[in-house]
Amino acid sequence: MKPIAFKDHFSARSADYARYRPEYPPALVDALADACARHERALDCGCGTGQLSVPLAARFAEVVAIDASREQIDRAQAHPAVRYRVAAAEDSGLPAASVDLVTVAQAAHWLDPPRFHAEVRRVARPGALLAWITYGIPRLDDARLDARVRAFHDRDLGPWWPPERRHVVDGYRDLPFPHPAVELPPLALSARWHLDELLGYLGTWSAVTARARELGDTPFANFRAKLAADWGEPKRCREITWPLTVRAGRIGLEIRKPWLEA
Repeated sequence: MKPIAFKDHFSARSADYARYRPEYPPALVDALADACARHERALDCGCGTGQLSVPLAARFAEVVAIDASREQIDRAQAHPAVRYRVAAAEDSGLPAASVDLVTVAQAAHWLDPPRFHAEVRRVARPGALLAWITYGIPRLDDARLDARVRAFHDRDLGPWWPPERRHVVDGYRDLPFPHPAVELPPLALSARWHLDELLGYLGTWSAVTARARELGDTPFANFRAKLAADWGEPKRCREITWPLTVRAGRIGLEIRKPWLEA
């Protein structure tokens, strides 16, 4: 099989991605499923190691989970209702009109929008749901720790973030989304982590990898020491939250622009 060309920021850290990336809450899965008329098949694009794919299996008979990275798929969580495949979101390989829900979690900023939306229209049953899901900077329950992580994200890593990262921070507001909006309730992702778990998660950020290639591990080691000094007992668990942004729309009911049809 010919490798898929894509911007690959995560394959080299697939094991850490599988271990440290947080899973999505049941409330998100329920909100998505409740907005769907049928629950036969969900397509999870850019699935990574299955952080959303496996929870979706609680409400859908089958989940087809695709990612362009072979390494991510090889590390994915096994589940009897989840079928993993190496494939691009723009070319899923699924039959036409066969999907009730399409999700893209923390990956919509890597897509080719025209090709992706064309593929979504092809594979979706009429009235199926498309949901782009993203979360940005984690919020910690201690103001000093929270400020240190935010400064690490904004200041220390600023030059090393890929340009597409701004879409994550903006909640995908500026990406083309030609589907009538479906409003979902406010949602958040949360975890109780000790210090090493948080550091493991931060180490999966693409900017950390990019900076390490140029400067080595010393900058991250320095940040790790400062965060540890503020944390206190390393095994102390702290509450961490990520507000979720979900941009959802009804597929097949396109937003018409008369000036484009003249």
